Amino acid sequence: MKLWLRLIWALASWRSRGAATVVDLGVRNFRVWPTDIDVFMHMNNGVYFTLLDLARLDLMKRARVWQRLKRQGVHPVVVQETITFRKSLLLWQRFTIETKIAGWDTQAFFIQQRYVVKGEIYAEAMVKLRFLQAPRGVPSPDEVNEMLGGWPGSKPELPTWVAEWNRAVALPKGKEPAPSVWPAN
Repeated sequence: MKLWLRLIWALASWRSRGAATVVDLGVRNFRVWPTDIDVFMHMNNGVYFTLLDLARLDLMKRARVWQRLKRQGVHPVVVQETITFRKSLLLWQRFTIETKIAGWDTQAFFIQQRYVVKGEIYAEAMVKLRFLQAPRGVPSPDEVNEMLGGWPGSKPELPTWVAEWNRAVALPKGKEPAPSVWPAN
């Protein structure tokens, strides 16, 4: 609930940052608010992921992707994400989130995002997104790109480490069994 004001502001202000395309580097400015702080007086790790959502929404709205997909009953869902923290963000500190599509495979898009302060990376994340289509469809990245009129330019090369990470952390599909069994000590 504490991030509703930011969501409302994101939905009301995206036009003021100008048009973008899906190949652009999305840049969204933020500031650390008191509601973002944890007991250690820096931005809570969970807040990072939520703000990444807002930065992706901003790029999708500015590139008119959100609007076109919504008309077709398509919306994104995060299925994997990882983040590496380098430096803490402190109360009232200004920062930007940079968002770039890193590439895609046959099932999902991979979005690279960075927390940046004065040109320096404070944290970096990789987010795997799939799209769902009402009532129960799962369009492939190629189908999503086709819905959007095709990818402008050459397909970005998915970094090797991302493909390896994707394989290493994969869980069974939703309808397959996934028992919680821990190895014996």
